[in-house]
Amino acid sequence: MDNKTIVENISRELNLKKDEVKKLMTTFCSQLADSCINGDVFVAPGFGQFEPRKKSERLATHPSSGKRLLIPPKLTICFKPSAILKSRIQK
Repeated sequence: MDNKTIVENISRELNLKKDEVKKLMTTFCSQLADSCINGDVFVAPGFGQFEPRKKSERLATHPSSGKRLLIPPKLTICFKPSAILKSRIQK
């Protein structure tokens, strides 16, 4: 499902203008990103939680040349679905 379809569906269901829904979605994504950048867990009730995790630097070997490379540390986000979402998907 693309962004346009999501906006249309939410707009229709909540009786809001498409511009309002786009602004809500942008704000939601911004809050999620800010929370994860600060190292906080972001919980969306009924949907799941987004948890930032720091991966430390590591050594890897390039598959074709065999050279060893140092991969820098990075921040990743792990998503854990809620029990409600899991049960809705399984039905």
